Amino acid sequence: MTALRLEAVTPLSLGSSIGQLRAAPVALGPGAPRALLAVYGADFDVDPYTEMFFFPADTLKLALFTEVGEVVWRRDLGPGVVPGMWFCPVLPFDLDGDGREEIWYVNNLDPKHPLATSSYRLERLDVRTGETTGQWDWPDEMKWTEPLSHVFRNFLIGGSVRGEPVLVTAQGTYWDMSLQGWSADLTARWQVRIPRDTPGARGSHMCPVVDLNHDGVDELMWGERCLEMDAGKELFCADRDSYSGHSDDVQPVWDEASGRWFLYTLREGDPEAAPRVVLFDDAGRRVWGQVNRGHMDMGWVARLAPEGKRIASAIRIGNKTCGPDGRFHQDMDEFAFNALTGAELTLPFSTYQTLPVDLNGDGWHELLRGFPGANGEVLDGTGRVLGSVGGPIAAASKLIDHPGEQVLVYHEDGTVQLWADRNAEDSPAALARYANPFYRANARLGSSGSNVGVLGGL
Repeated sequence: MTALRLEAVTPLSLGSSIGQLRAAPVALGPGAPRALLAVYGADFDVDPYTEMFFFPADTLKLALFTEVGEVVWRRDLGPGVVPGMWFCPVLPFDLDGDGREEIWYVNNLDPKHPLATSSYRLERLDVRTGETTGQWDWPDEMKWTEPLSHVFRNFLIGGSVRGEPVLVTAQGTYWDMSLQGWSADLTARWQVRIPRDTPGARGSHMCPVVDLNHDGVDELMWGERCLEMDAGKELFCADRDSYSGHSDDVQPVWDEASGRWFLYTLREGDPEAAPRVVLFDDAGRRVWGQVNRGHMDMGWVARLAPEGKRIASAIRIGNKTCGPDGRFHQDMDEFAFNALTGAELTLPFSTYQTLPVDLNGDGWHELLRGFPGANGEVLDGTGRVLGSVGGPIAAASKLIDHPGEQVLVYHEDGTVQLWADRNAEDSPAALARYANPFYRANARLGSSGSNVGVLGGL
């Protein structure tokens, strides 16, 4: 393998301190340069859970910049928008099908009352200027029935039905849950309500979109519940009779040998239910399960050298704290498995704070310590340190027109750097991966805050 030659190819400053940053690639239209959307603020991500919530000192901001570091526009969302991914998801998505993505986010029209859900709006921005082009009421019926931590769990998700874009707005994770599908003209396509007493799994902190059954209609994995995006019909709810909690991760896993998708899940809620780490097939049938207790909080699936097999990681935590100084985990146990068989493995390194990314384009993943607070180390599949990008990452996918995948790194002083491997060469497997609709759909979900790292399953 050619040695990595990591370089910061697009350095720029956003002009203010960064405590949180989400990002995603954005399509500006045919023939236009590649661009990225940054969602950022000086505070660490504000969580709606009351034991983790804190009053922010800064506002949430948006900035669009090109791959050469030119800032096209900036927008300050003001004091009414709480700077947290569950309060304010942001999604670049081409709903009208003109080849140019719009920017969608959850706004608040009442700057004096940041928790006034009756003033929350789905807002659309022109990607070229950052100007508002539409506003629609954001559903808020759950405010009367849910605790504070549950009310402010908002999602924006984009998918496709036989080539037609569908936007999904959603609310809830733990008790009552509601999802709405929207057509290109913003007319209601479908609505699904899942009351808290409905049997089966709750939602998840990841919401991947994947055409599980190859029929041209995307499915949304709402936790371990699979909804097709044409009419919102539930295709299955995995382990419906034995699991009623929510999953920290839900990750589609592609098996080229069988030509099928599988679903890897890490369970956080319903602590008495076992197993805690599960692989399901594309019909929701359990393939294997491991680990019988505990709060599973982080993990991934990646193709690691030297054998190139699908490896699944999982981390069990005893406690988690979060606040203005960051997010911290205590009493951790790490697990690894053959992703398709469930056979237990022992990795010679810690997977904590790592995410899979194929920097050199060879079809196998490197691992980058890229979570908030991480040091940016880059490891190979044996745990050998190959280099560093110097800090945490906000996005990891094909971000610019350069071989391999790239990562967007941020620093507290406001510096943002796009890192790439100057020696990268895309293999046929890597090129096929980038062209897969799953790859394209889930790369842009990074700015909603829920799906960074999910691309390792392809």
